[in-house]
Amino acid sequence: MSLPSLRLKANADRRLRNGHLWVYSNEIDVAATPLHGFKAGDQAILEAAGGKPLGIVAMSPNNLICARLLSRDVKLPLDKSLLVHRLNVALSLRERLFDKPFYRLVYGDSDLLPGLVVDRFGDILVVQIASATMEAHKEDVIAALTQVLKPSGILFKNDSAARDAEGLNRYVETVFGLVPEWVALEENGVKFEAPVIQGQKTGWFYDHRMNRARLAPYAKGKRVLDLYSYIGGWGVQAAAFGASEVFCVDASAFALDGVERNAALNGFADKMTCIEGDVFEALKELKASEERFDVIVADPPAFIKRKKDMKNGEGAYRRLNEQAMRLLSKDGILVSASCSMHLPEDDLQNILLTSARHLDRNIQLLERGSQGPDHPVHPAIPETRYIKSITCRLLPNS
Repeated sequence: MSLPSLRLKANADRRLRNGHLWVYSNEIDVAATPLHGFKAGDQAILEAAGGKPLGIVAMSPNNLICARLLSRDVKLPLDKSLLVHRLNVALSLRERLFDKPFYRLVYGDSDLLPGLVVDRFGDILVVQIASATMEAHKEDVIAALTQVLKPSGILFKNDSAARDAEGLNRYVETVFGLVPEWVALEENGVKFEAPVIQGQKTGWFYDHRMNRARLAPYAKGKRVLDLYSYIGGWGVQAAAFGASEVFCVDASAFALDGVERNAALNGFADKMTCIEGDVFEALKELKASEERFDVIVADPPAFIKRKKDMKNGEGAYRRLNEQAMRLLSKDGILVSASCSMHLPEDDLQNILLTSARHLDRNIQLLERGSQGPDHPVHPAIPETRYIKSITCRLLPNS
C-alpha cells in the first residue's frame, strides 16, 4: 500500500515520541502537506519535520485532532491482519482478568485501536465505531472479530454523537449472525440481561464492575437507594449482596422494566421498588416523605461533557450529592460516582466535603475506585481515564 505523507512542524514530534497518539491540526506543516489534501478516513505516513517516518495515522483532517497514530511501524497499516493482531493482544488481557466472557474487549486508543469499542456478551459482540478510518474498514473489523472470537452475532451500535464530528451517519445494525433484543451477562456473580439494541451505549456499563463489587460489605442487611439506576447494575447487585430493600430511580420506564427483569432473574423481585421520574424531583419527594437510607449510590450520566460545562456541571454534582446526603441515616454510606472525564477526582472529593459540611455532617472517605482493567488507561492520554467512584461515610457532627 502506498500512503501519502503527513509532515509535522519542527519539534511537534516530541509528544508523540513520549507516547502520545494524537496529532493536532496546528502541529502540521500545511505548506508541505496541506490538510485539505486528505479526506476523513484516509491513512497516511506521519513524518517528523526532517522527514523521518514516525508511523501510520488515521486521518480526520477537519477536526482539531486531525490524526491518530495506528502503528509506529510504517509497514503495518490498518487492515484485517493488524486488527486480528490487536484483538488477540486485547483478548489475552481480558482472559487473564476474567473467567467468563463478559467484558469490554476493545477500549479505543488504550488498545491501540482508536475509534473502536467492542463489548463482549458471551458469543454476542456489540461494536461502536467512532472514526471514519474504522468505518472505512468495517468489513475488516467484522472479519477480524469473527476470526478471533467466532461469535454468533455482531451488532454495530453506531448511534453516538461522536460520529457526527467525523461526518458519519448514525445507525444500529446486526452485521453478522443473530443478535437478540436482550443478551445475557454475569457480573460479580450476579446474572443480568442487557438491552443491546435499544439500551444506552452498548447496552451495559462494564466500567463500574470493580466499584460495584466494593458495594458488597456495605449493602448487607441495609436499605439501599440507587440513583440513575438504568437496568439495575448497582441496585440488583446490592440486593444480591444482601440488602434488605432497594429503591431504584430512573427517568426511563424502559430502564426500570430492565431493573424488574434483572431482579426477577436473580430472585430478588420482592426487594425492589422502582421510582420513575427525574432524580432531583424524586430526591425531594423522598425527603418530604421522610424516607431514610443506609446506603445511597449516585452514579449520574456525565454532567460535564465539555470544558465549558464545568461550572454548571460541578453545581449539578454538588446538588445531587447534597440532596442524597440529606436522605442518609446517621451512619450512612454514599457511593458518589462520575463518568465526566473533565471532572478531576480531587474536585469530586471537594464537592463531597463541601456538601457534608453544608449539612453539618462529618465525612470519612473510605474507598476510591476507577474504571476496571478492561478499560485500561493510556498513561499519555488522560482522557482515557474517566470513571471516578468515592465511597464515603456520613456521621453526625458531634
